[in-house]
Amino acid sequence: MTPDFSKGLVPAVVQDADTGQVLMLAFMDEEAWRKTRETGTAWFHSRDRGLWEKGATSGNTMVVVETRLDCDLDSVLLRVHPAGPACHTGEQSCFFNPA
Repeated sequence: MTPDFSKGLVPAVVQDADTGQVLMLAFMDEEAWRKTRETGTAWFHSRDRGLWEKGATSGNTMVVVETRLDCDLDSVLLRVHPAGPACHTGEQSCFFNPA
């Protein structure tokens, strides 16, 4: 199956495959989805940067071990083995701020 990109970008929730911790939220377009499936590493789409591979500059890549789609095919779950922190701040997860 493939996500429904007919309305543009789809959210991609990234989860540590071993711990279940939610690491980050990003967005994917068709090209990012294709590159992720072809390479086995996480690729995303940003309005600022366009297509980008997670960890290409920091070395904190993410090996994708499983992909899942939600019931409406408009959201992606990537279960990954991270090579380092997910957040650009150096935190393991981008979700470290209390609400």
